[in-house]
Amino acid sequence: MNDMSDGYVTADGRQIGGVIMEMKNITLRFGGVVAIKDISFDIREGEIRAIIGPNGAGKSSMLNVISGFYIPTEGEVWFHGYKRGPMRPYQVARLGIARTFQNIALFDGMSVLDNIMTGRLTHMKSGLLAQAGWWWTGAAKEEDEHREKVEKIIDFLEIQNIRKTPVGRLPYGLKKRVELARALAAEPKLLLLDEPMAGMNVEEKEDMSRFILDVNDEFGTTIVLIEHDMGVVMDLSDRVVVMDYGKKIGDGTPDEVRNNQDVIDAYLGVAHD
Repeated sequence: MNDMSDGYVTADGRQIGGVIMEMKNITLRFGGVVAIKDISFDIREGEIRAIIGPNGAGKSSMLNVISGFYIPTEGEVWFHGYKRGPMRPYQVARLGIARTFQNIALFDGMSVLDNIMTGRLTHMKSGLLAQAGWWWTGAAKEEDEHREKVEKIIDFLEIQNIRKTPVGRLPYGLKKRVELARALAAEPKLLLLDEPMAGMNVEEKEDMSRFILDVNDEFGTTIVLIEHDMGVVMDLSDRVVVMDYGKKIGDGTPDEVRNNQDVIDAYLGVAHD
């Protein structure tokens, strides 16, 4: 990887843009427990940035800081050149940040289509009263426009045949794909994926890996990924941050991280040499 002042070029020739988010000396405490200790790193436009580490390393806490769910005890979060203060979830969504969750957070009684439509809420201009009286307003036209965007995502993720199926009836792997679809429906500039491969079999992991690469390539979406499968991380990521006991012990390309002795000792182990 060749460093550039406004970005960098990946090993496969992709141009990555400038910094869109900076985590500056982030510390996060819960009472006397330090979940994150003085960690700094950046996220660049168009890259796939992985955060890895053993269980309890602080990865999900860091993702919650990035998403605005947690406010750091110390340090600053900068997004597109502006220091980000405390924000409500809907404000974060309007900034163009969306996420999936380690534990699937879908509405089991609703169809796949309706679940994905909830991802469009921040883009809807019509209020509840307008939607209730849609015959006399532009709300019906607006809903059709949102539905058209959702249908394109359904086609993109190849879930046309389950679009009317209640989510509660779906197998685990397809639920994960629906959750990704809902996040994409928000048209995020920054997509946060919390263990998107957890609990999947080999075939499901291959499908999800392909979709993540396609989202990054075709939509130009910047992706931050937490994942335990090191094969997936090394194949998908442009750069990797490694955490252990709340500290950063590595940061670089997959090859740099793979050959970092601190990382090998703490996480990867001899079997991954």
